[in-house]
Amino acid sequence: MSQKYQKAVELIQAQQWEQAHEIVQHHRDEVACWIHGWLHRQEGDEANARYWYSLAGRPYAEFSLPEELAHIEALLGSLKG
Repeated sequence: MSQKYQKAVELIQAQQWEQAHEIVQHHRDEVACWIHGWLHRQEGDEANARYWYSLAGRPYAEFSLPEELAHIEALLGSLKG
């Protein structure tokens, strides 16, 4: 699963928001919900973002979007090893 999520992050970095959303929207694990929340936060949909952050068990807007994306990448990297 982490490969799919890494692909979602790559799409985010390429500003292909819809394609990244397609990857994570059908999953309910913590990582998918975190990425999903990040995407909604990025688009300015605070209420929807807060919902997904709560499902991920993550605080809303604890970091800037770029910092948070780096945290997501670090988590994905640790899941590989």
